Amino acid sequence: MSRVSFHLHCRRIDASRNMARYYVLAIRPTLFGETAVVRSWGRIGRRGSERTDVFATEQEAVAHFLGLARRKYRKGYIPTATAPVMT
Repeated sequence: MSRVSFHLHCRRIDASRNMARYYVLAIRPTLFGETAVVRSWGRIGRRGSERTDVFATEQEAVAHFLGLARRKYRKGYIPTATAPVMT
């Protein structure tokens, strides 16, 4: 089975509120055959935070990834780069 690795980089900039944020989502395989959703966020130009959620199936990870992406889109984040990569 081939695994697909997804990456999504978004940002939200509002100069009137002094807001310049980024949000990065990625789906990656783990060493134990599970699938992880890795997300990092913070202010553009600064080191931010990171969180990894591990799922037993790729389908669960993709559903979580898409839910997070939808939530960020509704908050005003704009995608700057997406890249599905076959591994």
